[in-house]
Amino acid sequence: MSQDITTFEPDKGLKSWGWLSYVLHLIVAVAAVVPGAQVSALLLIIALVIDLVKRGDAANTWQASHFRWRIRTVLWAGLLYLITAPLWFLLVLPGWIAWTLISIWFLYRIVLGMVRMNADRAVE
Repeated sequence: MSQDITTFEPDKGLKSWGWLSYVLHLIVAVAAVVPGAQVSALLLIIALVIDLVKRGDAANTWQASHFRWRIRTVLWAGLLYLITAPLWFLLVLPGWIAWTLISIWFLYRIVLGMVRMNADRAVE
């Protein structure tokens, strides 16, 4: 009797982790752009932890760029939100404009990364 042995490719496992992270990022990004659709920052923290933990497994693969891309996107967005936070104290409009632009940029980067991952291409 022959047994079918399924080999697990680490590349596929990394891609699954990458998709999970992208979906969590996408939920947060869409909620940041759609008024009143707020979700917990916990989703973003979970996605960031996944990326930080799994990025070592992706070293020397095309997927490594995706882990770096997502980590840098979150860090830059966080920094930009912090820098522009004082605008909310001046008037609501400047803060709202700044955070809307940052949120659109965040959404763009996540969608771009998803498109490239779907094509099995590095993002950078």
